[in-house]
Amino acid sequence: MHMTVWRNRKPLEREMQENTQDGTPGSWFRVTIPYGVKYDRTWLMNSIQRHCSVPFTPVDFHFVKNGARFFVQEASTASALMDVSYKICDEESRKIPVFVSPSDVPYSVRYKLKPEEMEQLKLTLMKRFNIYKQALDLQRLCVDPDLVGHDIDIILNRRSCMSATLQTIEKNFPELLSLNLSSNKLYQLDGLSDIIQMAPTVKILNLSKNELKSVWELSKMQGLKLEELWLQGNPLCGTFPDWSTYVRAIRDRFPKLLRLDGQELPSPVTVDVDTPYVVKPCKGSYFGSDELKSLVLQFLQQYYSIHDCGDRQGLVGAYHEEACFSLTIPFHPEDPAPSSLCEYFKDSRNMKKLKDPHLRVQLLKHKKHDIVHTLCVLPKTQHDFSSFVVDTWSQTERMLCFSVNGVFKEVEGSSQGCVRAFTRTFIATPASYSSLFILNDELFVWDVSPKKTQSTFSIPVPTPSTSSMPSFYWEQQQIVQAFSTQSGMNLQWSQKYLQDNE
Repeated sequence: MHMTVWRNRKPLEREMQENTQDGTPGSWFRVTIPYGVKYDRTWLMNSIQRHCSVPFTPVDFHFVKNGARFFVQEASTASALMDVSYKICDEESRKIPVFVSPSDVPYSVRYKLKPEEMEQLKLTLMKRFNIYKQALDLQRLCVDPDLVGHDIDIILNRRSCMSATLQTIEKNFPELLSLNLSSNKLYQLDGLSDIIQMAPTVKILNLSKNELKSVWELSKMQGLKLEELWLQGNPLCGTFPDWSTYVRAIRDRFPKLLRLDGQELPSPVTVDVDTPYVVKPCKGSYFGSDELKSLVLQFLQQYYSIHDCGDRQGLVGAYHEEACFSLTIPFHPEDPAPSSLCEYFKDSRNMKKLKDPHLRVQLLKHKKHDIVHTLCVLPKTQHDFSSFVVDTWSQTERMLCFSVNGVFKEVEGSSQGCVRAFTRTFIATPASYSSLFILNDELFVWDVSPKKTQSTFSIPVPTPSTSSMPSFYWEQQQIVQAFSTQSGMNLQWSQKYLQDNE
């Protein structure tokens, strides 16, 4: 998607001056944060406000697909927001872009309800409110006779209508506990993202019998402390293979959830430390499409099954002939204590520490056999697949960039039992049989604090019995052979790929 990005203040202020000289209101500017749906809204807006040189009031904050968007009206504010781009870092130290471009008057401003319509909406909601249960029933609101009789269309898919409804709730039902939005033909929840600020006391939310197709829509309300949620009757419910996967996906967004579609859920996981606390769930993975999700997850499952089986030579078939690999561990010069990551130190290409240009080149592993040789001498591991968070960064016809974050445990040597965290970024290209070739592999490994590892690998893995060992070993070897068999075909594909791109 093409997006106009203003790179300096002069065009913005010049346009503002021209508009005000004509006697027209100041221009509107659209502010977009790509993949903003991944971030908590309060954290994101507080971070932008903190880094912006001028105070501002965002108008019509909402999510569009995977991005976050809001509007501002002053050119000076737009210029200041442009300077915020890439100055905010998320939890994984990724810099967040902020794009600013001219815009028409926001939809919610153009179609804002008139005062008399807002008054009628308030009266309608009053009739539907149960004061004893602090519950508001808004199912089939668009056909309410009190609204239809006054020729007022309240269609909650429209941000202006959802915004007006939430404003009414905020002013008149400040202690609301239960909100029923079932049977309103909702296919997106852009406007409902404001519920986190306008109705933070809501514990029960009914979205059943709507038209929600993706669980990502729920991410727009992430941060709402729900205890009960109803989603049955939405197409998204049919996208999960089983109940446990469904529950896990929903609880990733609402970790305090106790009931889903009327069924009791197990209590949230806690850890036994001095002060008990609920384990904070990680952000959900992002793939972009179901096809990419299937491809990437299958690849990662095969890759780490071979990686953890003991013989990593089978990974040769996963790498392009001209692939590159680098390993980095953190470097803290102020820390005099010996690092427990010493086994990774000799291969670490930490650019902040490494000043020798020749050594920088030497530690960049080139060619697939050199890469696999390096992987073979690293400590043997067991990766926790349940900890994996995958993000697809970029995709073209010939290239796919994605990263995986998670934890693993060393299973041999002096550091046996130690848990490490890692981030691994792959740049890959298509290979035979719907597989992938790794062109570039960057691995970052660091220590995890003891508190954060208490729930990791908390369920002991039983030692395989004599009857189960052959079956497990055979399954691992089948995967190794599959990769090795593809190696020859992948090499032919690589040569053709390189010729096509010369």
